[in-house]
Formats: sequence, C-alpha cells, structure tokens
Amino acid sequence: QVELVESGGGLVQPGGSLRLSCAASGGTFTTQTLAWFRQAPGKERALVAAIMWSGGSTYYADSVKGRFTISGDNAKNTMYLQMNSLKPEDTAMYYCNAVIRLYPYWGRGTQVTVSS
Repeated sequence: QVELVESGGGLVQPGGSLRLSCAASGGTFTTQTLAWFRQAPGKERALVAAIMWSGGSTYYADSVKGRFTISGDNAKNTMYLQMNSLKPEDTAMYYCNAVIRLYPYWGRGTQVTVSS
C-alpha cells in the first residue's frame, strides 16, 4: 500500500552535489525510521544515513559523515539526502527506506554516478 519513489539521481563530477528525494504515498501513516541505502555493482546494499522521525536523531556511515545530510519534510511526505563533495566511490544505486509500523518499505532506487 505504501509507495516510495526516489528521484534526483544523475551524473555529477567529483566534488559536486546532488539532492536525492524520496516521496511517500499511500495514505496517512506514522514513520518510525527513515533511511537511505546504496548498492554498488558487486557489493552488498549498505546503510548510508538514517533518521528517527520522532526526535530527529540521525546516523551516518563513516564514509559519508560530514558530506551527506538526511532530512525529512513531514508536510510534503518527502525525505531527502543532500550529498556534497561527492566522490567516485559514492557511485551506486541509492534506495530510500521507511519503517512504518514495524514493516520496512523500499523504493525502486535512483542511480548516482560520480565521474569526471
């Protein structure tokens, strides 16, 4: 019932920035956890950033700490991942995730490619 759709991916040069968005639809619900994951070819899907909606505490993987910022806009049913100072190793398919009433929902992903 809940649908998550990512957008904002694309090709960017090293040092550039992108802002990913994840729009949620499917009615009114309470989100417990919001998160962004990424998966590069040949690698496992890894947690990039997460936020506990109640209280707003955040988590960042060491590889992106200081460069990425996760946020959410409840009024727009959208969460974001602001990515600055992008590196080639950030290249991956990025997926948004939301835990709603103890069930995890996933988007289909948006590709981010960092290359000169």
